[in-house]
Amino acid sequence: MQCIQIDPVMNQIRKLSPERKVNTTLLLVATMATHFFNPFMGSAVNIALKKIGTEFTMSAVELSWVSMSYLLALVVFLVPFGRLGDIWGKTKMFLYGTIFFAVATLLCAFVPGSAYLIALRFVQGIASAMMTATLMALVISAFPPEKRGKVIGLNVSSVYLGSSLAPMIGGFLTDMFTWRSIFLINATASTLIALLIIWKLNKEWTPTLKEKFDFKGSVIYMIAISMLMYGLSKLPEIKAIGFTLAGLAGMFIFIKTELKTTFPVLNIKLFTQNRVFALSNLSAFINYAATFAISFMLSLFLQYVMGIEATQAGMILVIQPVVMAIVASFSGRLSDRKNPRKLAAIGMGSSAVGLLLLSFINQDTSTSYILLALFILGFGFGMFSSPNTNVIMG
Repeated sequence: MQCIQIDPVMNQIRKLSPERKVNTTLLLVATMATHFFNPFMGSAVNIALKKIGTEFTMSAVELSWVSMSYLLALVVFLVPFGRLGDIWGKTKMFLYGTIFFAVATLLCAFVPGSAYLIALRFVQGIASAMMTATLMALVISAFPPEKRGKVIGLNVSSVYLGSSLAPMIGGFLTDMFTWRSIFLINATASTLIALLIIWKLNKEWTPTLKEKFDFKGSVIYMIAISMLMYGLSKLPEIKAIGFTLAGLAGMFIFIKTELKTTFPVLNIKLFTQNRVFALSNLSAFINYAATFAISFMLSLFLQYVMGIEATQAGMILVIQPVVMAIVASFSGRLSDRKNPRKLAAIGMGSSAVGLLLLSFINQDTSTSYILLALFILGFGFGMFSSPNTNVIMG
């Protein structure tokens, strides 16, 4: 199997020099808290969509953009911010992203209309990209390889724990107070995380790269991925087909450009010269693409089709991420000792079974059937994510 050679600078990034040691416990607290509250935000908002739509008289398409605008910004800015973090400093990127996210989230709590909410959700996505692009790199740089699976598992479990509690807590907050309280809680949490970073972690313990930022590649990527995502979200409309094709053409141009660039914003050779890295990322893409919309679709299905209140819907949806959080922590530790690729394959197969069961639901489907399908899906996702991430980061 052919692998890329590791640049000496990258070896330096993986090792902490004596004068740059960091409090790994507080770093783990900060990253786990961030990994908890970011998905908590998204899942809680999904539960609140019905109340948001009623207050602002929004259509189903407009409601989808409350979530879609956030995801679009996250995808568009993730790669450029990841590269900027290498050059500018990962800790700085993490800190400013957290502050930016806190401000945007607070403003979301006071929006007067749907257009403002969608716009601020886009801003939230930009801030989230700043944090997400650096979180795992910070964790990997601070912990030795033999603990990598464990800390990855803990962080992935935090993601799923946030997702698991969000439907229940978000439904309760929406029914008892208003959907705006969800944003207030997240803004407060983000502020506390930012204060922790400033107080104890506001220094660079990994070397920055003395390289030029690839503005040309970044612009091509951002335009291409924006057209691609917009086109896919509007299919099968005629104009959507045009946007999708234009986006695919743009991504082809981006790849050709990056292969000729000395300091690319995305090193395409990671995919062409490292088979394990490429296939692991492809597996992650397939798995996330197949499962990511479950909470969004089911939250609307349970409330609109089955007539369940937001709190009850949250109690049903909580089963999947709870199982995911438990299994992800276990599978992360297990991937330090066992073949992580086999564990990820077991997880992918289980996810396929869960999705197959959910494909048959209708308004007469029993709650127990949905709970069973979500349990299997949660097990599969938890078994897949931590080992597969361990393979990628390795």
